[in-house]
Amino acid sequence: MIEYYDVSGCYVLLPGSYAIWESIKDFFDAEIKKLGVENSYFPMFVSQAALEKEKDHIADFSPEVAWVTRSGKSELAEPIAIRPTSETVMYPVYAKRVQSHRDLPIKLNQWCNVVRWEFKHPTPFLRTREFLWQEGHTAFANVEEAHKEVYQILDLYRRVYEELLAIPVVPGKKTEKEKFAGGDFTTTVEAYIKAAGRAIQGATSHHLGQNFSKMFDISYEDPVAGKEKLFAHQNSWGITTRTIGVMIMVHADDKGLIVPPRVSRIQAVIVPCGATKTDEEREALFGACQKLEEQLKSFGIRAHADLRDDKKPGWKFNYWELRGVPLRIEIGPKDLENKAAVFVRRDTGTKETIEGIQTVPYIAKTEVNNYLDNIHESMFKKAQNELAESMVRVSGDGWDEFMTNLGKGHIIQAPYCDVPSCEDKIKELSSQGLDVEAGAPSMGAKALCMPFKPLKPLKSACPKMESKCICPGCENPAVGVTLFGRSY
Repeated sequence: MIEYYDVSGCYVLLPGSYAIWESIKDFFDAEIKKLGVENSYFPMFVSQAALEKEKDHIADFSPEVAWVTRSGKSELAEPIAIRPTSETVMYPVYAKRVQSHRDLPIKLNQWCNVVRWEFKHPTPFLRTREFLWQEGHTAFANVEEAHKEVYQILDLYRRVYEELLAIPVVPGKKTEKEKFAGGDFTTTVEAYIKAAGRAIQGATSHHLGQNFSKMFDISYEDPVAGKEKLFAHQNSWGITTRTIGVMIMVHADDKGLIVPPRVSRIQAVIVPCGATKTDEEREALFGACQKLEEQLKSFGIRAHADLRDDKKPGWKFNYWELRGVPLRIEIGPKDLENKAAVFVRRDTGTKETIEGIQTVPYIAKTEVNNYLDNIHESMFKKAQNELAESMVRVSGDGWDEFMTNLGKGHIIQAPYCDVPSCEDKIKELSSQGLDVEAGAPSMGAKALCMPFKPLKPLKSACPKMESKCICPGCENPAVGVTLFGRSY
């Protein structure tokens, strides 16, 4: 999936991982184009003046900004930043292009890299100094249209996780403390890693309101009231190569990766196995494997016949299991005689002999596609059950229950007032007594999101306790149910 690099926090994405990103890109790119979004590209360099124009926004990024200060042996007159995000790069251009309400909406997206430098614990895919993403930036005259798009994009992110990666997610709204700096509100999809007992943010879609349009003067003349200046309503949204890390942690087992079929670089690997007595038998066996590969490819199935003659079948089995290929097709001399093949699923390890696969191409196409679909559904249901089993609901007086479940690696729904100071207190209280390495992410409970739909009912309904914030000592009324947990 990756190769380590000599710059800390930077990694080489090998074909196995980049193919997953390409599958995500192909799906998402096609869907946003249906919404009228167009692709563009903006420079990766940002002037210091532009980056610091919006103080509230850049405050969250300033410790992570990488700066270019020298060209050859000459110091630059002014340092140039490498983009941590592109609002300050793109919005001056938006201001130039918007003169009338007829110039709106602007719907641009770019597929690019960003650099965020300041941290001490890099983790492949999850926390890297350079990563790939798409960032969509849109501007509307009508606030209702802007709000509608926020949720349309968030649902596409949900589909990326559920329909491509076989990972269930919880859609919701970020708390005031966790929302995008400089924005009005942030929506998110949150995933859960059972092996670690921690949640992880999957992707975010933000409504920026008019905060940036006023800062960068993305404005136009009111078509009704004459010369009155109106400001655009803006959104931004993004998903990153972090998706690959989430996929690995949700699905992998002790044997290695388990890659969902819809994003796997190789969906079916064909392995010749069993003893052959003559060169002619061996050539016939290898030829049958190669022919099946060609047939499957002609059907749009990403197949590969492993015809290496210096490796034993058992070695090949282990090799492809480690890499998470969803389906292994074994063909031996007896299978060749019977025009059959043995199908082995990576997710469950179950085996089944499929008759007629070498004589009727339709059987090969149908059986392989059915297997791949079943594998996806099985992986999704397994992850869905893990999420459901690890989700609990507590009332406003349930702090002890909150802490007990947090210690078990569960994620907890609880009433919350959405006051940032309470969120800080919850995080502090829930991390007391934990041995956390200096500089490592806190293991206290974090507000993940306010789910759009209640996911767990209370065992005993008590309206009073539903209106009480979970934070000990808080006297503010709860504004709704919030999902808490330890998070990456």
